Amino acid sequence: MPAIPDSTLAATAVEEALIRLNAAPRNREEAIRAVGQILVEAGAVEPPYIESMLRRETQADTWLGSGIAIPHGMIEDKHYVRADKVAVLQVPQGVEWSQGETAYLVFGIAARGDGHLAVLRRLTGLLQQPQKLPELFTTHDPAAIGAALSDPAGEAAAAEAPAHDLAEIALWRLDYPNGLHARPASLWIEAAKQADAPLQVRLGNQVSDIKSLISLLQLGAKCGDELSFSAGGEQAAQKLAALIKAVKALSAGEKQQAHQAAEQQAKSLAKSWQPPSGQAPIIGVPAAPGLSVGIIYHSAGAEPEIEDRPLPPAQSGLLLQQALEKTRQQMQAVIDDITRRLGRQEAGIFKAQADLLNDDELITKACRLILAGRGAARAWAITVREAADRLAGMDNPILAGRATDLRDIGKRVLANMAPAAAANPVAALPKGEKLIIVAEDLSPSDTAALDTAYICGLATIAGGPSSHSAILARTIGLPAIAAAGKNLAEVPAGTKAILNGDSGALWLDPAEEDIAAARAEIARIKAGQQRQAESRRLPATTPDGHNIIIAANINRPDQAAFALDQGAEAVGLMRTEFLFLERDSAPDEEEQYHIYRAMLSALGSRPLIIRALDIGGDKQVAYLNLPREDNPFLGRRGARLLLHRPDLLYPQLRAIYRAAAGGGAVSIMFPMITMAEEIIRLKDISETIRQSLNAPPVPLGIMVEVPAAAIEADKLAAYADFFSIGTNDLTQYTLAMDRQNPDLAAKADSLHPAVLRLIKRIVAGARRYRRFVGVCGGLAADPFGAVLLAGLGVDELSMTPRDIAAVKAQIRRTPLGLMRDLARQACLRSSAAEVRALDKGLPADKPATAETAAPATQPDEPGGKEV
Repeated sequence: MPAIPDSTLAATAVEEALIRLNAAPRNREEAIRAVGQILVEAGAVEPPYIESMLRRETQADTWLGSGIAIPHGMIEDKHYVRADKVAVLQVPQGVEWSQGETAYLVFGIAARGDGHLAVLRRLTGLLQQPQKLPELFTTHDPAAIGAALSDPAGEAAAAEAPAHDLAEIALWRLDYPNGLHARPASLWIEAAKQADAPLQVRLGNQVSDIKSLISLLQLGAKCGDELSFSAGGEQAAQKLAALIKAVKALSAGEKQQAHQAAEQQAKSLAKSWQPPSGQAPIIGVPAAPGLSVGIIYHSAGAEPEIEDRPLPPAQSGLLLQQALEKTRQQMQAVIDDITRRLGRQEAGIFKAQADLLNDDELITKACRLILAGRGAARAWAITVREAADRLAGMDNPILAGRATDLRDIGKRVLANMAPAAAANPVAALPKGEKLIIVAEDLSPSDTAALDTAYICGLATIAGGPSSHSAILARTIGLPAIAAAGKNLAEVPAGTKAILNGDSGALWLDPAEEDIAAARAEIARIKAGQQRQAESRRLPATTPDGHNIIIAANINRPDQAAFALDQGAEAVGLMRTEFLFLERDSAPDEEEQYHIYRAMLSALGSRPLIIRALDIGGDKQVAYLNLPREDNPFLGRRGARLLLHRPDLLYPQLRAIYRAAAGGGAVSIMFPMITMAEEIIRLKDISETIRQSLNAPPVPLGIMVEVPAAAIEADKLAAYADFFSIGTNDLTQYTLAMDRQNPDLAAKADSLHPAVLRLIKRIVAGARRYRRFVGVCGGLAADPFGAVLLAGLGVDELSMTPRDIAAVKAQIRRTPLGLMRDLARQACLRSSAAEVRALDKGLPADKPATAETAAPATQPDEPGGKEV
């Protein structure tokens, strides 16, 4: 039977006989079977096609967005299709479809060729008319659904139609000082998804779906704008009230953050360097601290051209989905890394970027282009460019920064479909004089590629201090300013300039006396840094002879050399979860063995602590198919997950013991231990595996991350060979503050006296059995925090390699007696702010002398552990 021509499909594929109202399937499978049965009864498909539709769900998500799903069969099963048709199943109460999304209209598609594209183009146009959808979800007239889909002008009409609110309406004037930007918008989305109802927000005549980040940001809502929130469906009033409550609850945090940012900027301006001539600068926003002198160089950052390679729509859709999923996994690794290096609040910006990968509007528009005949990569590139251009054109520097984020995440997705998209536009910068790069904005990827050997500063026309480029500039130590304005683009290349990232100022054609003064200030700053760098390989020995082992937190063997060069005496934490991220399947025993063996070889005889897989909480791996949890931080994570998943635990332990058999000072550490029975079980499993391999015994320790383990430290020490304190999680659980909540991130301070007193208790419990105690959390990397930890009796501090020099320098100039006195005082204070005020008692930085810096051991000697 020949395929139905496209011209007749629009009239026949949505006939009333193929529309079933008021269905009540219990789950997605029942819904697919029901809509598939309609196609079978209509003679459009053979019965096996229903199973093909179900298989499709395991390969690619058919959720389209805004309450609509489009299940269809596999490409290889098109021979089951007798006629191109579309069936409709209306589910007024909704059926859960994908990751908590609810479908109210299920469109079952049967197509041998591309004849169904006309209907799908109209369907995606219908998504642009949110005011019409709730009517279709509950209508008792099948003709209404047929008419909505048979209207060829649906999308155009939606673009021209005046904006309408849904049934229940609530007005609210936005009081966020920085307007509606990505961080609060992401929280709006989470609240909207909890409501499980049609929700929208309107500003003037522009309507946005509250479940779409792109749509929300494109509102361009500023502080003082009056917004109209509305809801439809059952219990609309209650669900709208819950949403408004969540929206208003963010106001205090947004105001506090804006106030703190203003205070910080005022302090920076007051104490930052100024040229002696008093010349007026170009003023931008401080983005990364530091002072530099160089010449202006403009980076165009041209967008790569993506070749259009159309494939069958279903195949292109699968290609896009696979690229999105791979990018999600890559972004999770980025988020985890930024969290450890910079903090939860900065990582929240990356999380907002990653949320764009789940944006219904963005994905729907790309799919519409695919259905119109574009290739997957080209469709995605066009969609991202258009959305980013709209954001960049808004009168809000924060949203302009999000345009750069969108382009960067779009580039990451493109790189997983078209390798040409991974090209770096700043890779070929000229080498010679020190350069201050000027750009509209730089993506995180481009910023990370900047070579600080000949690039001394970054000034962007747009962007902001919360942009990814600013964060990475701070990380790599590159002074930067942002949002310096369009006039910056007119500055001639080669112009001499002084850039101050602390104040956000850029002086052009400065006087010679200003250049001399700036270089003198730079020299003074570098002298202090140089003193730290030159002595970074010396032991962290206090003036009165007490030694603290300084170790590094790293992920891979290729990072070991850099860690040792920075002064690490051991690896206090190898995060093995990074072996499981950014891939499609778990590494097997053989692959893990070679990685652990390479790490031991890179360290020589220096100690290595390998942390067993720490997955769960904020670290999720899609291919492990872990169950969704309402509160993953209190769920099955760390040791709990390992004991539940021997398929993950056993290969890893076998690989570690095999690596240990080849020589090296390796220890195994189990994460998230809460009670003695967990470590007892894990030790029994480890011993069984060790004996089966005839491998040598290795120390088995635990992460102390929860108050229960801290309080019971004296009992756990009877079973654990050593402790390593994870201060990030210990702080979160002690203060009952979610580290991912941007409103609480600043308050979740590891220097809170309650956290310090728990650490004191942990050390006392460990000493009962003469156990070694290390700290591998963020507090160890803070020089003042390191002093307090040493004063509390901690033996080893493990941190990001770049933090080692500063921590060692502080310990070398602080007597142990003073450390203990400061720690005692800190435990008696009432707040983290009061504890931080104690840092005034630290000895000031000064050049090292033979008396204060003489090593107690040779720099290359490994630190030891008493186990």
